[in-house]
Amino acid sequence: MRLGVAMPAALAALAGGTFAWYSHTAALSQRGFEWGLVAALLVMVWRPRSGRWLLIGAWVFIGVQSEWGSRLPAGLSGEDITVEATVLTAQPLGNATRLLLSVDKCHSAVNSPARPSCSALSKVRITAYSDERFKPGEAWQMTLRLRPPSGFANPDTFNYAQWLWREGIHATGYLRQDPAPVRLSPASTSLRQLALNFLAQQTIDERTKRWLAALTLGDSEQLTQDDWSLLNATGTTHLVVISGLHVGLVASFALLLAKLAARLTTPTHWRMRTWPWWLAAVACVGYAALAGMAPPAMRAMVMTLIGLWVLSGRHAPGPWQAWWLALALVLIVDPLALWRPGMWLSFVAVAWLILIWQGRQRPKGVKGWCWALVRSQLLLAPLMAAAVLVAFGRVAPAAPLINLVAVPWVSSVMVPSALLGWLLSPIPGVGEALWWLFEQALDVFHLLLALAVQHWPLWEPDRPLTYPLAFALLLLSLCWGLPAVLPGLRLSATALVLALPWWSLPSSIPPNTLRVSVYDVGQGQLIELRSEHYRLLYDTGPRFRSGFMPLETLWSPGQRFDQVIVSHADNDHAGGIRALLADHRVRQWMAPAGEALPVSSHDCQRGQRWQRDGVNYRILWPPAGDNDFSANDRSCVLEVSVGEQRLLITGDVGTQVERRFLGEVERPVSVLVAGHHGSGTSSGIQFVRHAAPRHVIFSAGRGNAFQHPVDDVVRRFRQQGSCLWNTVHDGALRFWLNAAHPVQVETTRPLPGRRNQC
Repeated sequence: MRLGVAMPAALAALAGGTFAWYSHTAALSQRGFEWGLVAALLVMVWRPRSGRWLLIGAWVFIGVQSEWGSRLPAGLSGEDITVEATVLTAQPLGNATRLLLSVDKCHSAVNSPARPSCSALSKVRITAYSDERFKPGEAWQMTLRLRPPSGFANPDTFNYAQWLWREGIHATGYLRQDPAPVRLSPASTSLRQLALNFLAQQTIDERTKRWLAALTLGDSEQLTQDDWSLLNATGTTHLVVISGLHVGLVASFALLLAKLAARLTTPTHWRMRTWPWWLAAVACVGYAALAGMAPPAMRAMVMTLIGLWVLSGRHAPGPWQAWWLALALVLIVDPLALWRPGMWLSFVAVAWLILIWQGRQRPKGVKGWCWALVRSQLLLAPLMAAAVLVAFGRVAPAAPLINLVAVPWVSSVMVPSALLGWLLSPIPGVGEALWWLFEQALDVFHLLLALAVQHWPLWEPDRPLTYPLAFALLLLSLCWGLPAVLPGLRLSATALVLALPWWSLPSSIPPNTLRVSVYDVGQGQLIELRSEHYRLLYDTGPRFRSGFMPLETLWSPGQRFDQVIVSHADNDHAGGIRALLADHRVRQWMAPAGEALPVSSHDCQRGQRWQRDGVNYRILWPPAGDNDFSANDRSCVLEVSVGEQRLLITGDVGTQVERRFLGEVERPVSVLVAGHHGSGTSSGIQFVRHAAPRHVIFSAGRGNAFQHPVDDVVRRFRQQGSCLWNTVHDGALRFWLNAAHPVQVETTRPLPGRRNQC
């Protein structure tokens, strides 16, 4: 590839990936795709020189499309599937193990010509609730129950389904215990696994082991959730994943040693030797392979190799040609990188460094390099903060100052001591001493991050403020990074960034209005009711067997709730209480008398009323005092009204209890959250006919074992002319109660024409 074609090659790869995404998400018709293929062939015939760009675009297009083609067919969702697979990673997870498997053979446990094939399946992520010990590299025969990649669809939250897709994971599920899994072959010997086994046998602190595994071997899955929370809150995640910092250090160290050897062997013309550069390139590739060649390591390897070429000066491209060439190569090798935020953050950072250093002399001496590091970090920090703010909706206020210290500390002390510890581990005592030094440096690093989080916690600004603040940060970077900018403009940009966080935005919820969000939490229930100055949660969602609570993904830590009503103590309604206690503040808890909850709460009793911001709240059930009702039938039943608009939430009460408070239900009912997720034990005929709700919402889990909502209940509501919504298909649902306007339900997964029909 000639250097003059780097930019067109990158643009062709970008176009191929974008077209593949559009053809899938927009459901491009077969005829439209065929016409596009014909047009491409005509261009190749008429303009042969343009054919190479079409080939690059087609390569990326096919790579992206093949990922969709490898997903588990919907017809096999929830079915038993027998696979022969190799364990890629095995991560302990409480009383379970999270496995990433490379599938070698796959077939349905039920042999039938009508069953779709799973032969295209190549990578799955499962949870094994088993006493078996799984090790990376082992081959197993297993029976799995899988489903296509999916996740909860909630606004402004991490898109788990898209993460699975861009990681090349084609199904998720769990290991079946019957029949028992069978080990087909032990783990094959690999240098990376030998290194991990060697590290596991060392008598050093467990935290040191997992950080060594992450920093030097790319095994970041060993880091705990607390480790990741600390890194995210301080904007230092990039220092842990195998990135250009680590690969670049290895290549630089190899180059330094090779040049020293060349100077000793050929003192007169050592500068003309090319083998030191080739040796540095080999070290770069070898280290990336040792780290597992994960996408960040592969990306860092490509960029470091091109960086070595540029620095060598031997027929090397210019900085921008190298940037475009690296982008093209990364997309050709890994087409899914187009959707990885880390790739764009890396390339944006490198592009900005090229801009701010173009035309400047290379630093000289220790003082010059120190100033260069400080200048680069100060100019890079606001741009990276803007990019992270747009990509993730959050910003770490301490990131610029922390990175000023953390980057040189990690690159000059932690990573070198860790890598030298590996290199000199065969020498008794030397490797241990270097890892002891690494442990002390890690303690300092950890203390620095903890202090930063304590004084400058992660900040998630209001959505209306996100883009203005990102624009202000971008303007600040441009004003201080580009030459010939007036000092007054630089000071104005700085003042704007400092002032925006204190800018008092008008409330996004007008007076006498209630915003209701029914979140997608799987087989469970979590509803947020928010008015101008009041915030209430009804239920907290489930807690899964693995310990995961969907509530953890909805908000950044430090949220404040005026009231939390727990309908009853069942796990699918009260499972998220521990997440609320750990990360948020709750002024008052309410629950039925007699419920065993990990919090002290006020009793939820029939007849209780209160008003906030013009919104009326009323408890319709259970009756005051002790009772002998079941846990479901003790559920708090809440009615909320604004003018003539009403919301009714009945928890899990059954049909017998529904008849006991039916006479108190005021009509019309604008929105009903269906009882017990649409179970046949709730939503009796009398209740449905009396309430006759305009909208009905089922909060249920995808493929749940109870088949919620059941057909009889759905049929009853349809006969009343209700508009039906389900978090399984529609994702999180949001609507407004306002006396002046009828209720309109908004979905996270909008279907064409759905809103008009309802």
